[in-house]
Amino acid sequence: MIKTIENLGTLYKYRGLIQSLVSRELKARYRGTVLGFLWSFINPLLLMIIYTIVFGFIIGPRDPAFNNNPILYALFLFCGVLPWTWFSSSSLESANVLMIQGNLIKKVLFPAEVLPIVVVTSNFIHFLFGLPILFGAKALISIFVPNSPGFSIYLVFLPYVILVQYVFTLGLALFLSALTVHFRDIKDILANLLTFWFFASPIIYPMTFPPIQKSDILRTFLNLNPMTHIMVGYQNTIYFGEMIRWKRLSVTLLVAVIIFILGYHIFDKLRDSFPEEV
Repeated sequence: MIKTIENLGTLYKYRGLIQSLVSRELKARYRGTVLGFLWSFINPLLLMIIYTIVFGFIIGPRDPAFNNNPILYALFLFCGVLPWTWFSSSSLESANVLMIQGNLIKKVLFPAEVLPIVVVTSNFIHFLFGLPILFGAKALISIFVPNSPGFSIYLVFLPYVILVQYVFTLGLALFLSALTVHFRDIKDILANLLTFWFFASPIIYPMTFPPIQKSDILRTFLNLNPMTHIMVGYQNTIYFGEMIRWKRLSVTLLVAVIIFILGYHIFDKLRDSFPEEV
């Protein structure tokens, strides 16, 4: 484990390579499209419109916190769906990245650990492209929708929430990418697990939802989920305009750091077997 921590220090010298690969990934994603990088803004905008129609107007809000207003509920949803898309896309792509980039893995001097880092970072940049859409929607809603929460000074804590999610996602990506090389079933199990994980996180419902408040078991189950505190962090800083829950989010950061170190440790232990397996 001590050797693993020492090896973590070498990641810094690969920053140029990571930057180059991230840039290549972003360019490749929209190569050949008419709108190019504009899709980075259009996709979250279309996603918000879809969630507004389906969950806001068709299904409708069930929690009294939204004053039975479908627009407010759609904004609340988007505060969770946007970071969840970053998390789920990074997890699914990292499970396959070593096999897809097998030609790079077989090169003797290529540092394989940069590949899951590139996956998480490129999806993080797409998440950042979606934030202006979210902020713009919130600004318009705060102006035209009565009793809607506006921006607050607590928005300055958003980078801390993003940091917690980045570390947690990166640790999970290292873990998944290393194990999937040896156990190919993981990528199929992961798709179903992420669906369950989505509904087990407060994204389409707030933690103030009456059934959650009435059940100690359900509330305990949700609080054991690291993504719960990350999602609540986004909701507090962006939607509600409230102070983040420092204690719970800091514990989540500690858990994220542990998962990152363990994920890198497993990756480091298995790296010699990657060229043979891919």
